Amino acid sequence: MTTAPGVVAVVGAAAYLIGSVPVAGLVARRRAGLDLRDVGDRNPGYWNAKETLGRRAAAPVFVGDVAKGAIAAVIGRLVAAEGDWWLGYVAGFAAMVGHAWPVFARFRGGRSVLTFVGAACVVSPVTAAVAVGVLGVVTVWRGFAWGARAGVAAFPLVQLVVDGPYRTAATGCLMTLIGIRFAFASRTSAPATADGG
Repeated sequence: MTTAPGVVAVVGAAAYLIGSVPVAGLVARRRAGLDLRDVGDRNPGYWNAKETLGRRAAAPVFVGDVAKGAIAAVIGRLVAAEGDWWLGYVAGFAAMVGHAWPVFARFRGGRSVLTFVGAACVVSPVTAAVAVGVLGVVTVWRGFAWGARAGVAAFPLVQLVVDGPYRTAATGCLMTLIGIRFAFASRTSAPATADGG
């Protein structure tokens, strides 16, 4: 049994709308009356919120952006027909597109890094746990920016062993969207930071 195309379309649309919720923008407006797209690195995500508002004020942005990807991927996995593991990835991808080009924020969004993290934790929890462990160890040793890079680099290598080539390739598609978003951001704003948002 395969998931009906109509179900896939509904899941994709719902995930896009979830991803489009401008968490960073809402938090920045409420806390400081700011539009993050006009300050700092102009990225409406966690890193710019942290740099502009402070770590504590930006914490809801971190949680919200991760939650968008996780919620979307959970929906995809819950409604998928048996064996259709890919629907969690489709939902995660749609949420990332929503975060990057949000309908609720005039299509000016963030880089989808944390939305990817949320989706990845759902579609491949064992791999995500190992990657978070790598992030933690390298962060203690070299700092968060290096830890984030190491965790991201470890993810597909570990996933290849844990989940096999098809799911690893699907994760590569999600990561490609982040690369595309960074490329767009570099042409339209200040230089991108390591963490995105």
